[in-house]
Amino acid sequence: MKATGIVRRIDDLGRVVIPKEIRRTMRIREGDPLEIYTEKDGEVIFKKYSPIGELGDFAANYVETLAKASGHGACITDRDNIIAVSGIPKKELMEKPISSELDHVLNDKTVLNASGGKSISVTDANDKYSAGVVVPIISEGDTIGSVLFIMNEGEQLSEVESKLAESAAGFLGKHMEG
Repeated sequence: MKATGIVRRIDDLGRVVIPKEIRRTMRIREGDPLEIYTEKDGEVIFKKYSPIGELGDFAANYVETLAKASGHGACITDRDNIIAVSGIPKKELMEKPISSELDHVLNDKTVLNASGGKSISVTDANDKYSAGVVVPIISEGDTIGSVLFIMNEGEQLSEVESKLAESAAGFLGKHMEG
């Protein structure tokens, strides 16, 4: 654990303010759920909660099916990281932070279909992989992640990939609600 040197007091309602710098660095937005852990030595740890991250093996199996059905690389993300990958080397993308471009698409709750050739980077650290189709996963009105297909250079993704991603995102969103 890394000390920040920032000290905050608990107010009379039991609240503590997480400093803006930490919220920005850790990509914690207003309304984001945080999981609270305690240690025997008195530590209290706040961890960003990812509802879609709980799907783990289910998401991995689902994305593998998407990749096989489409013949393209596919990923499932939560709001911060890639949580499932298939059809491309997992070590290059698995658990990597999503790109700022992808984060913007998720914030806007828009569907990206690069049929016109405009794709976006999947991660900021590795521009080798671009998403040609991105569909946000919406659960109870909130974006909790995305389903995306990787587009190789010079390749066009069809309406089939877009419909597959929409179906997957819709199913995962409903699964998280129920």
